[in-house]
Amino acid sequence: MNLLSEKLGQYQEPQKYKALGVYPYFRAISSEQNTEVLIDGKKVLMFGSNCYSGLVNDPRVHEAAIEAIKKYGTGCAGSPFLNGTLDIHKELEAKIANYIGKEDVLIYSTGFEVNLGVVSSLTGRNDYIIWDEQDHASIIEGRRLSFSNSLKYKHNDMASLEEQLKKCDEDKVKLIVTDGVFSMEGDVANLPEIVRLAKKYNASVMVDEAHGIGVFGKGGRGTCDHYGVTNDVDLIMGTFSKSFASLGGFIACDKNVANFLRHHSRSYIFTASITPASTAAASKAIDIMIAEPERQENLWKVTNFALEGFRSMGCEIGHTSTPIIPLYIRDNAKTFMVTTDLLKEGIFVNPVVSPAVAPSDTLIRFSLMATHTQAQVEFALEKIEKVFKKYEILK
Repeated sequence: MNLLSEKLGQYQEPQKYKALGVYPYFRAISSEQNTEVLIDGKKVLMFGSNCYSGLVNDPRVHEAAIEAIKKYGTGCAGSPFLNGTLDIHKELEAKIANYIGKEDVLIYSTGFEVNLGVVSSLTGRNDYIIWDEQDHASIIEGRRLSFSNSLKYKHNDMASLEEQLKKCDEDKVKLIVTDGVFSMEGDVANLPEIVRLAKKYNASVMVDEAHGIGVFGKGGRGTCDHYGVTNDVDLIMGTFSKSFASLGGFIACDKNVANFLRHHSRSYIFTASITPASTAAASKAIDIMIAEPERQENLWKVTNFALEGFRSMGCEIGHTSTPIIPLYIRDNAKTFMVTTDLLKEGIFVNPVVSPAVAPSDTLIRFSLMATHTQAQVEFALEKIEKVFKKYEILK
């Protein structure tokens, strides 16, 4: 055994939970992603998906992807910088720019690559990246690659943000980067106050709308649209892998920023383009989200029903006000056991444990789609109450 394998072989945490029969990751699903899925031949209700629009199994989205494969094949065999730009890529960029309300859009192959490539390349060595401590891992990786000064502010704490802004040189670029909806806790960024502080200190703002699009705003345009600050936010990021029912991501911004990114963002230049099928699927999903506002209405109906149910039950759910509902367990091992028991009861949820969060902040992430029914949520509440009582989690 070489030194690398020997060193990495000391990591045995997964094996410990596998031996206990409560390892909750890589659970193989043998059906399409829907409100109900098949695992080991058994039907379970899916409350672990990020497809808030519920479009991932829509036949119109499927058909658009199939037709794109018939015309363009399965891949582009190159980056957008060279041979990998299709006419449907340009069409989708224009559609998103109009949808979001920005001058220009770049499409990346994943949402992670958007934040990695944008945050790492926008600011210079003497500039500043100011970020929320609960920002998504892709934002954190992007700022790690940057040569800029990195300043972290306390989660959604505007006084802390202002303290960091005061540390910055007036004549240097200052980029505030935040999630619109935070992916684990489900709370929403205070965008009106972030924008106010950005104007006061001559800073720019970038908002990650991965979990806001399809949930907030007219036609699901996100938290920036919801708060009416689209014109005040300089860069708006989104991903196709959630409400757009596809795979890929985008950054929406003005033409100057877009031109720079097209020639400097390494995860854009040196990665193969998004596939034709993914492109067409995302495009069709946007059309449906705009044309069918009742999807978003039902999402909020079942979300509010679930929130009230968990509060009445005595669950600790933090500050969420979105379809992402954290159910705090505050114990790593117990979180795994609860996840395993819930799957046996027919409920698929996602465990969030350290190091993703502090050991005292472990939780079950319960998330909703526009296609969930109230009856399905009622069933989930019943099973969750049963399991939580078993482990004495309820207040």
